[in-house]
Amino acid sequence: MTDVAKPEHRRLEILSVVLLAMAALSTAWASYQSARWHGEQAQAQTRATSSRLESTRASDVANREGQIDVAIFIQWVDARARGETDLEAFYEARFREEFVPAFEAWIAAEPFTNPDAPLSPFAVPEYDLDATRQAARLEAQAAAASDEAREDIQRADNYVLAVVLFASALFFAGISTKLGTLPARASILALGYLVFVTTVVWIATFPVSVAV
Repeated sequence: MTDVAKPEHRRLEILSVVLLAMAALSTAWASYQSARWHGEQAQAQTRATSSRLESTRASDVANREGQIDVAIFIQWVDARARGETDLEAFYEARFREEFVPAFEAWIAAEPFTNPDAPLSPFAVPEYDLDATRQAARLEAQAAAASDEAREDIQRADNYVLAVVLFASALFFAGISTKLGTLPARASILALGYLVFVTTVVWIATFPVSVAV
């Protein structure tokens, strides 16, 4: 009986074929996951960019509204200082709806006689523009999407490393069939299985992305 026909060698050949098959399938899976997570990263980055653009637009709206509030309030102060009550009422009637609660809270603090009163309606908590809140919310969404994109690219890189490790297991499985002595074949094959199993255990902790 030749060495190749011995039961020990035959078992090693079967184990080599099994490892080749499993490593090949695992390589394909890891490659697919790497591509999927690169796609997830691109989508997350797109969401981050879109949210930041919307946040900038909301900030611009808040700035314009603030400028309008300041301009009309200054005119109101000038009219009041000159004792022009009709003009004072004219400007007060044209305060923006969001500005009115802040103005009323400021007036309630008696700013013209109370030295501890807020310096202006813009310094009271009631001055809270919806556009400002929207800009902050969108910026938070953009930051979260950017964090998600960074996590996705790291996941894709991890799967790429898994592809390399599975390819190493394939290499060990293939080269083990070319060696002539039983101890050498068993050692190389055992090393291939060690790399394969360790990598499988590692990627089992990874999140999975599947196209629907």
